[in-house]
Amino acid sequence: MSETPQQDAVLVLEDGNVFHGKAFGKIGTTTGEICFNTGMTGYQEVFTDPSYYGQIVIMNAAHIGNYGVKTADVESNSVKIRGLIARNLEERYSRFQADNSLQQYLEAQNIVAIHGVDTRALVAHIRTSGAMNCIISSDIKDIHALKDKLKEVPSMDGLELASVVSTKEVYEMGNPHSPVRIAVYDFGVKKNILNCLVERGAHVRVYPAKTPLRETEEFQPHGYFISNGPGDPAPMDYAIKTVKEILAKNKPMFGICLGHQLLALANDIPTFKMHHGHRGLNHPVKNMITGRSEITTQNHGFGVDPEAVKKSDKVEITHVNLNDDSIEGIRLKGKPAFSVQYHPESTPGPHDSRYLFDEFIGMMKK
Repeated sequence: MSETPQQDAVLVLEDGNVFHGKAFGKIGTTTGEICFNTGMTGYQEVFTDPSYYGQIVIMNAAHIGNYGVKTADVESNSVKIRGLIARNLEERYSRFQADNSLQQYLEAQNIVAIHGVDTRALVAHIRTSGAMNCIISSDIKDIHALKDKLKEVPSMDGLELASVVSTKEVYEMGNPHSPVRIAVYDFGVKKNILNCLVERGAHVRVYPAKTPLRETEEFQPHGYFISNGPGDPAPMDYAIKTVKEILAKNKPMFGICLGHQLLALANDIPTFKMHHGHRGLNHPVKNMITGRSEITTQNHGFGVDPEAVKKSDKVEITHVNLNDDSIEGIRLKGKPAFSVQYHPESTPGPHDSRYLFDEFIGMMKK
């Protein structure tokens, strides 16, 4: 096992704050929007989630890497984060199923990381000051040069990224003879979301983000799934148009995360950039229909306007975040369409919200 590089690294925030630490992963420089994840486990699933594309992630847990990495524990075919920040990034691991160390994994995936940072102070600062761009470097020592480079990084606000991470080719999963066919619009879909559909007997066909509806209709799907993904939903005119066209056909539709925001936008409900977003495995959400609460997995920096949702005569609120009262779920009145802001497949867990996949399958079987 190779030794972790011990050369110095630096983190510079858009507001001028500077944090010093040690290099991990690839030696180099990277930029992106800083955000934090409160999960204690599942770091490999976080790193490979396409919804994190364009972002540098702070992992709140004190030790990251201590169970290594495993080829199967991924949400996509590559690491999607732009960089990683942690208190302790561990090269040694004690999981017998692991294929590799975190250091070797990040090096192979060309991911620049920094550890030895006071992440509690850093997260507290982000919670107060809000999301912002940042730069990590283990090969440039000049702070002024890093600040100049950081000025060139575009804001996540107004940035369309879903089409960048979407599949380039149509592909299928599940039993082709299944009585339930689902057309999936891939805006950054996670593998375990697709697995949850296939495990319930569905045959899914996954399409690139900008596929015209007429092409997906050739599959004769019983329902449409609108996936999670990165970036700002507001500039995604092509996707909003597609969602409106699906709604006009009155076929069952289920949207997750970005898909939730697109369903809102298609019904004249605006979205907004959140102060610092929701990311982690422990967000409490109340189901307003059943009265039950769920512990959910979340990853989003944008949300739907709560006042506009409440005023809309087209939708009803189905789920609410118990931490900040943000809108976590909606369903359309008079149409078989619903969405949630969180990720109900919740890999590695908890699985409180997987009933939503059952509801979607049941809706199509009707």
